[in-house]
Formats: sequence, structure tokens, C-alpha cells
Amino acid sequence: MLATRTYASEKDLYDFMWLDPDKKVYVLQNKVHKKDGTFYVNLGYGSGLSSTFQDTSLLHGNLGYQIAEEWAIEGLYTKYSNKSNDNLENIQRINGVVPFLRRPISNYGVIAKWSPFYGKINTFNKIFYFDWSFGAGLGKINTESNATTVSTPSTANTYNKESATSLIGKTQLQFHASKNFHVGLDIIMNNYQAPGPTINGKAGSDKLRTNYDALITVGFSF
Repeated sequence: MLATRTYASEKDLYDFMWLDPDKKVYVLQNKVHKKDGTFYVNLGYGSGLSSTFQDTSLLHGNLGYQIAEEWAIEGLYTKYSNKSNDNLENIQRINGVVPFLRRPISNYGVIAKWSPFYGKINTFNKIFYFDWSFGAGLGKINTESNATTVSTPSTANTYNKESATSLIGKTQLQFHASKNFHVGLDIIMNNYQAPGPTINGKAGSDKLRTNYDALITVGFSF
């Protein structure tokens, strides 16, 4: 009763209300939804965040295996759909020009995922458990751009397909609705090298480009 610190294992559950409020109590939260040795599959829908002149929607899927409680290997695939927005229509109507555009088509890759944080939240008298994870890996991103025609007004604006190796970064907040069903909020980032527009027959130099996606996923583990 006089200890300034009390420790409990993951399997121990105690009521510490009787302790002095000034005392610090360190308790490892009981982890209800174990992941070690399980497979999971997620499907998601979201939006691209990187284009000023396009409204980009996406469908996403991933499949992973938890090699340990905090570590997983995950394969992912994303398919994009692009539509010109009001910004593009306005700049064409007012200034009579077409901006340089690079639009994502699809990307896929493999990442290692680390889940160092977990916790629970009481919402409407129901407890939900969640994990916060980070991932990194390599992939391929397929895009299309008007780099070869945008600087030549007399040439029709056309889009040519491109492909580049990407460094993938990911963070996910995943809520466990039940033992096997979960909902996630994901941010995925693809970093890749790609050229700028061709000017006077000279292709633009390669620069680091970044494509951000935000999405909601639903999934199952087994």
C-alpha cells in the first residue's frame, strides 16, 4: 500500500481507485485482440490528395501476415480513377492554357508494417480496441502525363503512360469491431522519381514526386 509504483502484467486486472491520486501506477493494458500468426485482408475506398486539377478516387486492397504481434508483411494494390475538376476548367477558360498534369493509374508493392501502439476507447458505452501502425516498403507506380505536349500549344493535349519504382510509406489507425472484423483509416504515400514537362524538345529533369492517398478500409483477420 505504501509503494509509489505498482506494476501489473498483461494478464493482471486490478482496481487502483484506492491509491493516493498523486501515486503513479504503470499498468500494461490487457490486449484482447491478438494478432500473432494471423492473416488479414482489407478492402478500401478513398481519395488522392496530391493533384490540384484532378478529383482522384481510388479502390485499394491489401493482404498481410502477422509474423509477430507487432510486425507484419503486407502486399497492397491501388487502382485510381481521375476526373478533371473546376480548377482545371477555370484555368483553361480564363487563361486558355493547359497545365502540366501527372495522373496516377495504379500502384502495387510490398511493405513491412510495425504496430507499436495499441489501446482502447469507450464510445457510447461500448469499448473499441485500436492499433496504430506504420509501414514502409517498395513498389511500382503507374502514371500518365502530358509532359511531351503541354508546352506546345499547337499540339493536341495527350497523355502518355509512365512507370516508376516507388518508396511506399503508410500509417494506419485500425479499430477492432470484433475479434475478426476491423475498420481502418489509412494514409499512404508513394515517393518516386519522374521528369517534368518537355520544353523545346528537351525533357525535364527527374525530380522526387510524392503521391498521397487517404482511405477508409474494412477487413477481416483469420
